[in-house]
Amino acid sequence: MGATRTSARVDINCDMGEGFGAYAMGLDADIIAHITSANIACGFHAGDPGWMRATVSLAERHRVGVGAHPGFPDLRGFGRRAMQASAAEIADDLVYQIGALTAFTGGKRLQHVKPHGALYNMAVEREDVARAIGDAILEVDRDLILVVLAGSPWEQVARRMGLRVAREVFADRAFDARGGLVPRTAAGAVIHDAPTVVERSLRMVLDHRVTAVTGEDLELHADTICLHGDTPGAVSLAASLRVAFARAGVEAVPMAELVAR
Repeated sequence: MGATRTSARVDINCDMGEGFGAYAMGLDADIIAHITSANIACGFHAGDPGWMRATVSLAERHRVGVGAHPGFPDLRGFGRRAMQASAAEIADDLVYQIGALTAFTGGKRLQHVKPHGALYNMAVEREDVARAIGDAILEVDRDLILVVLAGSPWEQVARRMGLRVAREVFADRAFDARGGLVPRTAAGAVIHDAPTVVERSLRMVLDHRVTAVTGEDLELHADTICLHGDTPGAVSLAASLRVAFARAGVEAVPMAELVAR
């Protein structure tokens, strides 16, 4: 642990509303009490109008920031398969999904957009995809916050486009030597040990450091930290993280309170 830590504020986000029809996924109703922003599936990789309405209502009742979680139109692959789509197709798909979720909110306004799965990963590596996502957000609402991987080239593309940006790290995902996410297909990509997740989360938020799977010590700066609600022990992990943050002087707040207009 670093000796120079100071108090901090951070958003805690979670992907939600990823059921479909009669099939529920994740523990939304339980984990909602421990997060400050919800990324809600918009029907392309998961979710449907009923799940969208119910999840928006759940988030609003708990005063959690509501955001769109758009992805590729890939229900069977859960949006984790990279698709060959043009920039125009990507932008149109995002405008459609963001607009649909916005309609279910009480104030007809969202806090943020966090792309899902393969779309997120492609934006980290490809400027054309990053720009297509940015174009969609600017078309719908210039005040929307875009969630990007902290320290990635995507962050710089988004800032050059004039977007509001929230830098994201992951509580339970391993990082590679470049600061990218280790692919889920690789061993150790998802970290299941709760004390390890809590410890590395505190270090990322307070010391702005994380250790890559290859041993490098990386610098990063986070506005929001992602928890996954569909992993074993997700609710108890979220509760433990909130307790640890409070004890360390870290205040959890929605990302709109952290990102300047």
